[in-house]
Amino acid sequence: MLSTLTPQRHFWSERKLQRLETEASDPAYRFDPRKQAELYREMLKLGNHFALIDRYENQQQIEPASPRYPAATREADVSRIQSDPECAKLYVTALAKQGDLDKLTEKFLAAASNGLGARKGSGASAPLLDHASVGEGREHWMRTDVAQWEKALGRRIPTSSSGSGGTGSRFAGSRGAGASAAAGAGQNGGPIQVVLSEAWSWSKFVRKLSSKVLYAVLLMTGLSVLLDQQGIIKSGMGGAEVEPNSLAESIKFADVQGVDEAKHELEEIVAFLKEPKTFMEVGGKLPKGVLLYGPPGTGKTHLARAVAGEAGVPFFQMSGSEFDELYVGVGARRVRELFAAAKKKAPCIVFIDELDAVGSKRSAKDQSYMRQTLNQLLVELDGFSTSEGVILIAATNTPEALDKALVRPGRFDRLVPVPLPDVKGRSDILAVHMKGVAVAPGVDTTTLARGTPGFSGADLANLINHAAIRASKDGAKGVRQRDLEWAKDKIIMGSERKSAVVTDHNKRLTAYHEGGHTLVALHTPGATPLHKVTVIPRGNALGVTVQLPEADKTSHTKRELQATLDVCMGGRVAEEIMFGPEEVTTGASSDLEKATSVAREMVLVYGMSDAVGRVAYGDHAWEAMSPGTKSLVESEVRSLLDASYARATTLLKSHKEELHRLARALMEHETLDANEVRTVIKGGELKPLKDKLIDSKKEHALPVVGR
Repeated sequence: MLSTLTPQRHFWSERKLQRLETEASDPAYRFDPRKQAELYREMLKLGNHFALIDRYENQQQIEPASPRYPAATREADVSRIQSDPECAKLYVTALAKQGDLDKLTEKFLAAASNGLGARKGSGASAPLLDHASVGEGREHWMRTDVAQWEKALGRRIPTSSSGSGGTGSRFAGSRGAGASAAAGAGQNGGPIQVVLSEAWSWSKFVRKLSSKVLYAVLLMTGLSVLLDQQGIIKSGMGGAEVEPNSLAESIKFADVQGVDEAKHELEEIVAFLKEPKTFMEVGGKLPKGVLLYGPPGTGKTHLARAVAGEAGVPFFQMSGSEFDELYVGVGARRVRELFAAAKKKAPCIVFIDELDAVGSKRSAKDQSYMRQTLNQLLVELDGFSTSEGVILIAATNTPEALDKALVRPGRFDRLVPVPLPDVKGRSDILAVHMKGVAVAPGVDTTTLARGTPGFSGADLANLINHAAIRASKDGAKGVRQRDLEWAKDKIIMGSERKSAVVTDHNKRLTAYHEGGHTLVALHTPGATPLHKVTVIPRGNALGVTVQLPEADKTSHTKRELQATLDVCMGGRVAEEIMFGPEEVTTGASSDLEKATSVAREMVLVYGMSDAVGRVAYGDHAWEAMSPGTKSLVESEVRSLLDASYARATTLLKSHKEELHRLARALMEHETLDANEVRTVIKGGELKPLKDKLIDSKKEHALPVVGR
């Protein structure tokens, strides 16, 4: 019995079948064999084998015989359709798929009988069945040997009266290529050999091609890994990666500002590279390595490029993370290739950024392959002579993480710190970065440098970029001072919270709070000079009072620290004076925290308390203190804060009228600089906001200075 699989039916295929059945039953096409064959083909495709067989045998689309439609005429019409080769082929295929072997054998016997009768006079040797569709979704060619058919069926034909399959006659088949069908033809009959060969199709070709391509890719990948492990081929740096970096514009020492001490150290390296014989005559040796270390963004890479630019020598640059990859030994090979290429271009500079990625401290727990790159770097540093002119410059942010064998003299002979710039350095860096932007008249880089303590060169470049973008949005011809101040405040304190809903009462509280800080900063000796005050919310703060030192300070006097405490207390005291002790807010929490921290340092670190004495207690010594000492320390801290609170209260009560004027001006103008604050507290009038906007528009038309 043949096993069949019914294809999955879909909505659109069912609709197509209904349409074809309607057309085949139409009076205009009911006698058309081609239209019936089209319907049979769709039925066979959808697996409607029983319906196809029933329609072919009964021809329901043809009306029954009647006096007007004689039976002989109907049989002739039915025979015309059933004798059509395409319809008969589809019918036989349906019988094979349905497993109706009796009818199938009858058809084969009838076809053989007709074929034998036709060839008796002509001797033709054409196949009995030329083509059959066997199998799901595949077409096969089926050819039979006529001689074998005659031998197997010759004796059965005369004895078969009905034409239906006799006893012992069966047909078996398979859907795959190379299947055979056999029919028994009596006791003396032989087997019938039927060979099915699968037809060529695009889907089969694509599947075979895809599988072969996949196998080829896998084979090549495995072969490349094997060859790389054996060292036959190189997966290290290509020729382009070991070539010196070509810069569009050569960087000089004049382009690197704010690191004068580091520049002075590196100027000697430039002199070595330019005139090595001068130093060697006295017995000096060319340094092998220079390590630049410091915080991120201080210009270590720029310094290395400036050395190559000043000396006019090739510059090789790589990052420490570029050495190591998946395969063991690639990092060590890349180190060898880098130094080999550098020796060919000597004198030259080899710069390795982020040295800690490859030169961190070794541990006994590390696997051997993890130390190969560092070991190869150590060997290369020892291997080349100082007379070759190859100088290794490396940069790192964490020098304490480097292996001691790497930073010893003879490998890295110079350790050059690159710290954050001071006030003068920040001013020079700002001037360098402003060369590339349009600057409006009246820009003071010194004031901006004073307000950016702790900024690196990268931070200052970011500040200039923010200011240039804001000036472009405002339609200005160049970067103005207020653009720079806005950019600085945005970086330090965050963006303005323009969407924050601040009621008039809260705004008034903030104005008096910031006014208290401002007046104490103006009238207290030793306080840091006032820069500006604002009640515009930024970040988590509703208002800010900004003080700028004249220069970077490394030490502070007791008077200056006491003034800091007084300024911190000024905001809380102003709230109590204006609104009463019961209406003070939580806005002074950060002020009290800062004041407490300064007071504890005065007592524990700086020895500025007579009761505790000239003793410095570090944070680690707090737990070891006796309860009495701890109590004394807390008492002195409390005493310093209470004294500061009393001084701030006395000062603000004596300048109460000035506090009112300053608060009203802050509520109207929101931001005041130091000069405007002095004008307001003296009773002067400021320009209305409309006049300020007109002046701002006039500044847009001013000529631009610098480019």
